[in-house]
Amino acid sequence: MSELLIKNGLFVTMNDAQPVVRGFLHVIDDRIAYIGEQEPQVSEGAEIVNGQGLVFMPGLINTHGHTPMTLLRGFADDMVLQTWLQDKIWPLEAKFDDNSAHWGSALAQLEMLKTGTTAFVDMYDRTHIIAGVVEQSGLRGVLARGVIGFGSPEELDAKFAESCNFVRDWEGKADGRIRTMLSPHAPYTCGPAFIERFVQASHDLNVPIHTHMSETAAEVEQNVRDYGARPVEHLDKLGVFGRPTLLAHAVHLNDEEIALLAERKVAISHNAASNLKLASGVARVPDLLRAGVTVSLGTDGAASNNNLSTFDEIRLAGLIHKGVSGDPTAVPAIEALKLGTIYGARAIWQESSIGSIEAGKKADFIALDLNKPHFFPLTDIISHLVYAGSGSDVVHVWIDGKQTVRNGECLTLDEERIYREAQAAFERLL
Repeated sequence: MSELLIKNGLFVTMNDAQPVVRGFLHVIDDRIAYIGEQEPQVSEGAEIVNGQGLVFMPGLINTHGHTPMTLLRGFADDMVLQTWLQDKIWPLEAKFDDNSAHWGSALAQLEMLKTGTTAFVDMYDRTHIIAGVVEQSGLRGVLARGVIGFGSPEELDAKFAESCNFVRDWEGKADGRIRTMLSPHAPYTCGPAFIERFVQASHDLNVPIHTHMSETAAEVEQNVRDYGARPVEHLDKLGVFGRPTLLAHAVHLNDEEIALLAERKVAISHNAASNLKLASGVARVPDLLRAGVTVSLGTDGAASNNNLSTFDEIRLAGLIHKGVSGDPTAVPAIEALKLGTIYGARAIWQESSIGSIEAGKKADFIALDLNKPHFFPLTDIISHLVYAGSGSDVVHVWIDGKQTVRNGECLTLDEERIYREAQAAFERLL
């Protein structure tokens, strides 16, 4: 049995009943045993951490990304989405091999760990390579073999089989840290019959569906031309929303679509920075939240962000909806922080185990150094975390009760080798 006691801590719990606690956090093995103001009894030999000068909070949850794409960071910027994909990204991605996937994903997982993300969603191919890195990094990963529906019938069959086999092989691995999904890439890259195959497989394998949807206005218009319906109605008719579903982007929605997504209990990954950089637009997050839709935050890939800091997404979510709506109350600080924590846990169907610091939940939490100019004077800690904090303030990370980052250094991955190998992998692509 392992045991940890953090004393003299300032805890932002994301528990509405007790959002901020000064006191003690007790961890036994992979679970939080106690959080409160009174010092608990601990066993002799328990690890004691003095939390003075630190603020502790739940680990951040990044609900959409493509980790190997860190190798394409800065390779193609300031372009419209379809041109960016077809002329720059897809041709270079076609050259990826297992080595590219490994070091690109390792670089991404290192970046996420060091900036406070403890759980992430990934949609890509060579998913077994990514899963292998998750085993080593200690992160919590919800992984899917993303499938673009181009190619011969034989090629589509092979991609589909690979996707299903990944679920069978990896669901629940890494001591339960790895969960799986099925991911037809998008309605504009996958035909209706192909998407229906994933819906049936989702039933058969009992796993959720993750797909891109309504990222651009042009995509919505194309869907109407091709299928006579906007993407929400189209996917609903194909049975996608009869399964637990997480949608990436969902920028261009009308009122009827928001109501339907709420009714179907579909979750959204809001990718604010990527959508701004690609000029895709700004999702109707305040309207989605008012309708009762679960909204979470994703960075998307580093090729379109260009970083993987969920803290940046939290700050953007707290700011851009104020600017777009003219309403300074559109997404308050506490709501922005929930988007990156407890709502993220809900979006990946893990709210009962992660997303907040509460007794009985998994011990996934991070610590930020408060001894920084931008945290003074210490007034409202939630405001500071959202509007002033950043991933560079993270000093410690625990996942499943195990420390993965200490004093800013990753304990599970070889940082220097990752930098060297990722650079070499990119140069080989060129």
